Order: sequence, then structure tokens, then C-alpha cells
Amino acid sequence: MKLAEITNYLESIAPLNYQEEYDNSGLIVGDPNMEIRAALVALDCVEKVVDEAINTGCNLIITHHPIVFKGLKKLNGKNYVERVVLKAIRNNIALYAIHTNLDSVHTGVNARICERLGLTGVKVLSPKAGILKKLVTYCPHAQAEQLRSALFYAGAGNIGNYSECSFNAEGFGTFKGNESSDPFVGEKGVQHRESEVRIEMVYPVQAERKILVALFENHPYEEIAYDIYKLENKHEMVGSGMVGWLEYDMDGYDFLHLVKDRMQAKVVRHTDLITKRIKKVAVCGGSGSFLLKEAIAAGADAFITADFKYHEFFDAEEKIVIADIGHFETEQFTSNLLLEIIQKKFTNFAIRLTEQNTNPINYLF
Repeated sequence: MKLAEITNYLESIAPLNYQEEYDNSGLIVGDPNMEIRAALVALDCVEKVVDEAINTGCNLIITHHPIVFKGLKKLNGKNYVERVVLKAIRNNIALYAIHTNLDSVHTGVNARICERLGLTGVKVLSPKAGILKKLVTYCPHAQAEQLRSALFYAGAGNIGNYSECSFNAEGFGTFKGNESSDPFVGEKGVQHRESEVRIEMVYPVQAERKILVALFENHPYEEIAYDIYKLENKHEMVGSGMVGWLEYDMDGYDFLHLVKDRMQAKVVRHTDLITKRIKKVAVCGGSGSFLLKEAIAAGADAFITADFKYHEFFDAEEKIVIADIGHFETEQFTSNLLLEIIQKKFTNFAIRLTEQNTNPINYLF
């Protein structure tokens, strides 16, 4: 199987434009046209994971965290990042990361946390803006249905849990072609008035190329009138963190023990418990302290995440229980999620989970 076949599928699930600006998701090492024999999935790409890939015959490593976050100016093996990249290149092993883009999708990392905690009615905690556009075009009545269908098929008109969404308004257009024109209707040099349908559809920015191809191939006019608008609307199915409801409300300490057990956490650092019982819960895999205000605004009774600094715990101000269970602990089930995603599509592909524990933090009890 070609590497591009795997990466294209992963990016259809978690598009690269969903990642945060600081991130480096995508293909880090490798040729998209290289043949992949087998893949190894891990949370982190460290040297012992590359060694495992070599020993097990895997020439692709898929991880959640990118091995390269910042630009590499030299490759001389002076640190673990350079050593990993060099070893991968020497052994013709491709490295692929699917990080904050997988965090951001509705079926990604945070959804898996919600699933383990038994949360229901979940939704994105902080939806992302700037990833939606609107296409407006004008088409003769007779061809409007065909055009709408083609645009839907290309990815336009999906809003939340609904597909094939469009707005259509009746009107007429006028045009007059010159001697070099070849009008679909009307005559050269004569103004023509045509009854048309104004078609509007929202679409995700990553689908724009396919949508414009569908527009150009299915619109009957020689010169197509269309407008593209950048929307500031937030995409309610894409963004940071998630929030949902426990099946029943719980005492604060009982809830923390539930979190420790379900998330297989070694320790739970938490703020003072609030007087009310825990029912609504916000979560964020990895470093989530930036979402504390959103969690409070959403009415969450508790916020499960990692990497809170000392002074940030004070910001709870007895409005919410912060439970910091560790970065690795919030994301340790991501490898299983990736394995399931890939196996669902490529049922006969050789893929395995790493046997290495890549958590760099140890605990003394």
C-alpha cells in the first residue's frame, strides 16, 4: 500500500488545517509514494519506538505527538529528536503525526476521554472559527438540481449532523456575449434574460478545490458567476475540548476516584471540591489549562485535563473542580483510537500498537 493512501485517509478524518498554528502534524519523514509493509502506532516517537519498528519490520510509525515541533537547522544527532529522525531516514521508515487536528475533531481524542468517563450529550467545548466558507452561485432552473447534487457530493452543504443543506432563491440574470462568446442560452450580441436559481452552500475550507472542480464541471454556463465568502461562524463539530454529562451526579471524591480508575491515572492533582455534586464535566486531552474559562462558562462542575501550573489552580475560584491527571494519562488511549480508525478502513493492513511505554514521567509513591 502507498503511504499516501494511508495519510490521505487519516487527513480525511482529521484535516491538517484543523491543527493549531504551533503544531507540526502530517508527514514528517518519508516519500508519499513509498510502499508501506506494516505500521507501528504510538503516542510518542522516541528512539526505542523506532528500534521496535525496525525489529518488527514496520516502515511507518504513526504517532499522536510530532517528533519535530520546531525547525531543525542541523541533523547531527546531538539530541533525541535528531537521533530519531536520522535513524528513521537511515532505515527508510516514514514518520507521521496526527496531533491537534485529531484533538479537534468530534470523534477524536477528547471523544475517547468522554467515552471512558461515560459522558453523554457531548459537544465541543470551544468550537473553532475561520474554517468555514460559503459558496454562492447562479444556475438555470433546468440544471440546478444536477449542480446541487454535484456540490453536495464534493463536500458542500454539511452543517453539524445535517447534510445536503442549501439555500435557493428564484430570480433572473442578464448577460450579453460578444463575438468571441459561445453562450449556453441566448444569442451573441443580444442581451439575454434567464430565470436562475441562486444557490448558497456552506463548506469546510479543505474541501474548496473539490467543490470548485464540481462547480466548473457541472455548471452549464461558459462564464460562471460565483462568490466565495469567508465565514466567522464557529464550526460546532470542530474545536478544543469537549463537555458532557455523567449518567448521574456524584460526590466530588467519588468522581475523582472514578476518573483515576477509568483513566488509569497514577495520581490526580485537584483543587478543593465545590459544594455542589458533579454532573457536567469538561475534558481536554493534553495541556488544557487555556480552556478553564470556557469550562466554567459552559457550566461544568469539573474539568479533566493536564499540565496546570501552580498559580493556575487558583483560577478555579471554587466555581469548578480542576483535576489534572497528567499529559500522558489523558492521551494514552489515543493509540488505540488510531488503530481502530485505520483498521476500520484497511482491514487487511498489518498494523500494531507499540509495546513501549513512552511516558517520560515516573512516580514515587
